[in-house]
Amino acid sequence: MNFYAQNARWLVGGFLLAMFSGFGQTFYISIWGAEIREAFDLSHGGFGLVYLVGTLASALTMPFVGRLVDVTSVAVTASIVIVSLAIAAASMAVVQSVWLLIVTIYLLRLFGQGMMTHTAITAMGRWYSANRGKAVSVASIGHQFAEGLAPLTFVWIAGWLGWRGSWLAASAVLLFVALPVIVLLMRVERVPQSATDVDGYAVETGRQWTRAEMLRDPLFWLAGLGIFSPAFIGTSIFFHQDYLIDLNGWSRTSYDLSFAVMAIITVSMSLLTGYAVDRFSAARLLPIFMAPLAAACFVLGSFTNPATLFIFMVLLGLSYGMTSTLFGSIWPEVYGTRNLGSLRSVTVSLMVFMSAAGPGATGALIDYGIPFTTQLIFMGMFCSVSIIAMWFASQGFLARRRPVAPA
Repeated sequence: MNFYAQNARWLVGGFLLAMFSGFGQTFYISIWGAEIREAFDLSHGGFGLVYLVGTLASALTMPFVGRLVDVTSVAVTASIVIVSLAIAAASMAVVQSVWLLIVTIYLLRLFGQGMMTHTAITAMGRWYSANRGKAVSVASIGHQFAEGLAPLTFVWIAGWLGWRGSWLAASAVLLFVALPVIVLLMRVERVPQSATDVDGYAVETGRQWTRAEMLRDPLFWLAGLGIFSPAFIGTSIFFHQDYLIDLNGWSRTSYDLSFAVMAIITVSMSLLTGYAVDRFSAARLLPIFMAPLAAACFVLGSFTNPATLFIFMVLLGLSYGMTSTLFGSIWPEVYGTRNLGSLRSVTVSLMVFMSAAGPGATGALIDYGIPFTTQLIFMGMFCSVSIIAMWFASQGFLARRRPVAPA
């Protein structure tokens, strides 16, 4: 507990950055999916295409914008990102054309899902070494708090102000709550107290990979098969939540309750994984995290009774909890922290790309008559194969490490 008390300002800052990224995340934007489709006369596939284009554009921009955190302080980066996200939220309140809707989605995804999360996790990865897993896990659970609080809060606000008015409220919250609090917490940079990781290996004092070197590394792409696929699968599921509820005959109340269960499991698993990363290293945990996601896809694709929904959400929570912490911990552990903003901008870009491809591809397949449940079975098969790839990547990363000689 001393760790959390002594580092409260930085941990809370990272947590809040991740939490307020929710306004650019799929779970929040998809809440207004029906209203957006009606306002712009779009089909499920049409809105999926708009979402795909906007999100892909943000993914292509991330490698250029993401290195901002390498050349400016975290507080300055956070200020720029929060103001930009607030402008995007305000734009959603007034946008009238499909073309401007694409631009608005692009800005929401770039500065919400992309840069807000990127800034939070990069700061935790750079500022902590021996306790990196714990720090990343605390920041990561900000997403789950957003998933639990934002939908209920802003749907209630929409009852008073309308769905567009709720976006104006979101913009105001970002400018007048998130901005001053986060800048106050993050204005003092933290310096890691240890340059050696939990297994006695040099990280910060070892090789510091450049972005070009990382992209030429076969192990990066092998690990990416598993690390980036949850973004495709999870985003697809939440984007098409209304379709799944109607297809399986579930009640909205049951879905919302199961979502709360998933959030609790995700938070618990994220914190547990943080301890495990600090104890065993992120590389050693790579082969494990895809197993519950594979099981979740098979369950949701094979059964339709209400109990299935809760089993699925528990399995998805286990996977999400591990993924959120591992995604933030693995890259500084294996590639160093000197160029972490540049490195993570690519990994976040790939994650955003996968999250864009998910709704677009699955929505098109639904429009062509291929049920989402059938698609889930194939996703489960892919996850199962990815477990093998993760084992080889794990062994490759561990083989590179060299013990630090005792001082």
